[in-house]
Amino acid sequence: MHGFLSSEGVSYMTVCACSLPAATAFCFLEDLRWEFTACFDNSAVALASRPYPFLEFDSGIQKLQQHYNQKGGPSLEVTLAEVQEDLRTSPPQVLTMEDVALTNGAANGHVEQTAGSGQSQRLEPVSAPGILSLILNIMCAALNLIRGVHLIEYTFQDDYDGVWNVVAFLLAFLCCVCQCHLYLFHTCQKKLKSFTLLTLIILCNAFLFGLRNIWQLTFHMSVACLSTLLTLHRKLLDRNMDCGV
Repeated sequence: MHGFLSSEGVSYMTVCACSLPAATAFCFLEDLRWEFTACFDNSAVALASRPYPFLEFDSGIQKLQQHYNQKGGPSLEVTLAEVQEDLRTSPPQVLTMEDVALTNGAANGHVEQTAGSGQSQRLEPVSAPGILSLILNIMCAALNLIRGVHLIEYTFQDDYDGVWNVVAFLLAFLCCVCQCHLYLFHTCQKKLKSFTLLTLIILCNAFLFGLRNIWQLTFHMSVACLSTLLTLHRKLLDRNMDCGV
């Protein structure tokens, strides 16, 4: 059984056995409220942005819990008869599972966590093979950009048929940059995007077969495959392992 009450901007909750009378549970909450207000005034509560200033109150909770487990009744100003009378005149609200269920993804101040936001989702740390993949991908992107820009001058002066070679180089450059971004940052539909970029890089390099030898093509395609493999295997960081506050 769960019981809770709120007073002066502070909420108090207890979890107890179903066999425990409701009056006793609320006596515990009232005793807890008296203990807390005796230790902290309203200004301390208003200035606290995090619960850390109240950690010292844990010892008071333990003492009160031990008293109720041993004595089974209130210890401070509150008496059992007063609480029973209050419960008769003002019965507490009883919440069901339907009342606390999520509605449209949000209820009781809680918002359903999704993996749609890259800022709220952190990936595992970059590994050594990942750093190597990024360096090789940047190298491939630079080579594609240099070759593409170099071909632009000759293409528009003499050979207009070579414009597709320029497009292939520049498209391969963009795909390499996108592969780096895809590895570093979380995004939705990562598998689809990874294979799309890999396919485009392979097609671009196959189209450039006459301008690159077999070893150059193998190098570019191997780097693209390595980047795709590492991107797909880089998982989200486990929240239990993320100790950031």
